[in-house]
Amino acid sequence: MTQVLALSDIGFIGLGVMGKNLVLNLADNGFNIAVFDLCDEKVQGVIKQDKTENTTGTPRIYGCSSYTELLSQLKAPHLIVLSVPAGDPVDQVCENLIGAGIQPDDIVIDTGNSLWVDTVVREKKYKSNFILFSSAISGGEVGARYGPSLMPSGSPYAWTRIKPIWEAIAAKVDTKTGKPLDRKKPGEIITTGEPCAAYIGPAGAGHYVKMIHNGIEYADMQIICEAYHILNVGLELSANEIATIFEQWNNGLLDSYLMEITVEVLRHKSVDTGTSLVHLILDKAGQKGTGLWTAVSSLEVGCPTPTITQAVYARSISSFKTLRTQASTLLKGPEPVTLTDQEKQVIIEQLHDAIYCAKVSAYAQGFQLMKLAGKEHGWTLNFASIAKIWRAGCIIRATFLQSIALAYERNNDLDNLLLDNFFAEQLSERQLNWRKAVCSATMFGIPNGALSSALFYYDSMRSEILPANLLQGQRDFFGSHTFERIDKADGKQYHVQWSSVERTTIVIE
Repeated sequence: MTQVLALSDIGFIGLGVMGKNLVLNLADNGFNIAVFDLCDEKVQGVIKQDKTENTTGTPRIYGCSSYTELLSQLKAPHLIVLSVPAGDPVDQVCENLIGAGIQPDDIVIDTGNSLWVDTVVREKKYKSNFILFSSAISGGEVGARYGPSLMPSGSPYAWTRIKPIWEAIAAKVDTKTGKPLDRKKPGEIITTGEPCAAYIGPAGAGHYVKMIHNGIEYADMQIICEAYHILNVGLELSANEIATIFEQWNNGLLDSYLMEITVEVLRHKSVDTGTSLVHLILDKAGQKGTGLWTAVSSLEVGCPTPTITQAVYARSISSFKTLRTQASTLLKGPEPVTLTDQEKQVIIEQLHDAIYCAKVSAYAQGFQLMKLAGKEHGWTLNFASIAKIWRAGCIIRATFLQSIALAYERNNDLDNLLLDNFFAEQLSERQLNWRKAVCSATMFGIPNGALSSALFYYDSMRSEILPANLLQGQRDFFGSHTFERIDKADGKQYHVQWSSVERTTIVIE
């Protein structure tokens, strides 16, 4: 390839959909980038697109044919961004960079969805070869092109070098309202507002926070899907009618990116049939693992995330299409009910409140998991900052994230979002409608695992007494697991000799 005269600011490896759009975003913001991909067509493709969109007249993106050439075209110390699949591909690129002569003060940024524990291991593994920094990214291909939400973590020194670049390409929000400042076309940049990029903490912290983001995303999507199912099957509304309802909701309390795109999906007609495309899409959901990782982490940390976990289960059960089809002919459900328009309207209003409450519950679960994991791993997480960088650019961006940010600004040590006065009042006012919506769905025979598990979480959190007292008695009976007593000193363990006639209670020292 043609040798360039000026050295580039940034090296970039991996030009898939996300990588290509990040490169173009960097170029729009005034950075020169040297790019490399194993597929030369992708290299030529991004250069061609830049020539089409670039209004400066000066080349901003330079193609390289090898790792060695890439390093030779960068200003020292080198700054290299990776956009490659998580797992082995990250290590393969790192090893190739070592072979090409990367230096100890060079920085390599992993922007993929790496499992956070892998990031911790990699930072230690390569610390004598280069500085491995991670920066999880959310926003999909549109976010990557016009402003993503960025969750960087790793070396504080590396962050000082990366910060101005990341703040330049990140999504921006209005500092007063917290509303996204949208950027919609190539070449356009936003220099005002608050960037959705903030240093999260040591190695692994950023990828962990992104993992939780994706877990909440699973829950949020499932909540909306269950609402659609209730409206479609229970109330017999068309996709277009449901889209109109969701569009109205998106102009108020439920304003979010996911609600916005749901309206578009529901309104889309199949070109070949003219009918709503959503009804032609096979009901088998895919997943890439981050929701599962969140559920597993919640079990490991001992933090309940029933709505996030239920959303993972919902995707899993959807994959058993043949089995569900067979079971649908054998298992009875409730008889269909004919509703008046007025009765339908009441359920629609109840469902609006149920969605809002369930979403708050899901976010509360995610933030509590981050808090407990932070304590376990020694991370000092700024939850107000995390909520703020999720207000724009990312998939779960929503109006009420501004309220979440304010809650943690009032108290960053808040043990659970449900304990914040604002959200406690919001849920207290709407909890009756939430219950009625869940009851309606249940009586229709419509699965509502996300909506109902979120309500279970809310009711469990507000219950001073749970039946775990009986559970502890059962455990002590069959396994001598002991229990504490509320009328005795904290920490004292007791065991009943259940097999004896007297069933004597003994103190375990």
